[in-house]
Parts: sequence; C-alpha cells; structure tokens
Amino acid sequence: MAGNKLTGATRENTEGGTPVFSLVKSLFLSYLLTAGLLMLLALLLYKLRLGEGVVNIAITVIYVAATLLAGFLAGKKMQSRKFLWGLMEGCAYFAVMALISLFVNRSGGASGDSFCTTLIICAAGGMLGGMLS
Repeated sequence: MAGNKLTGATRENTEGGTPVFSLVKSLFLSYLLTAGLLMLLALLLYKLRLGEGVVNIAITVIYVAATLLAGFLAGKKMQSRKFLWGLMEGCAYFAVMALISLFVNRSGGASGDSFCTTLIICAAGGMLGGMLS
C-alpha cells in the first residue's frame, strides 16, 4: 500500500509538478497539432488546387484549433484562473511562431495589421480554450 502512495506522488510530480513544464508540454502538443494540420492542408492544396482565400482561412482555423488545444490543456492542469493560463498559452504560441518566422525570413517583412491580427487570434483562441477546460 505504501508503494502505491509513493508511486502516485512520484507520478503526480513528474506529470506536471511545475506550471512551466505543463505549459511547455501543452505548447508542444499544440505545435504537433499544427504540424499535422498543415501537412493535411498541403496535401489538400496539392490535390485540390485550393485558392489563396481558402488557404488563408484554413491557416486561421489551424491557429485557432492549436491555441484552443493549448489553452484547454493548460486550463486542465491549472485549476484556477484558467482563462489567464489559456491566454498565456496563446501568446506563447504566437511568440514562438513569430520568432521562427523572423528567423526564417530575416527581413521582418510581416505587415503590422496581419501581425496584430494573428496575435489577437492566437490569444483569443488560447483564452477560449482555457475557459472551456
């Protein structure tokens, strides 16, 4: 019986004993979802020759789905102020995505409107996921 209590305590500490680990884990899972959905979109783009408008809408839906997942998972782990944890996840998702984009492009050519719109979409998706958790 004592072994079970020790195992439960050990499992609890390794499955997300710190908030940072839980946030990074849910952020990682949201990027896995993003990668999978972008691969599906690329396949559909190849097979169906989708237009630019459809692709832009699909990318926005992918942002929302990924940040919704990240916010939902963060809210499940953190039992209070779930919407704030979700908001933090959405902003972290955007920050990583923006850093990668700046590193790849090196020109900083993103327009201010689309940059702000994407930030709002990611933050709102994460917050909604936190509220739904």
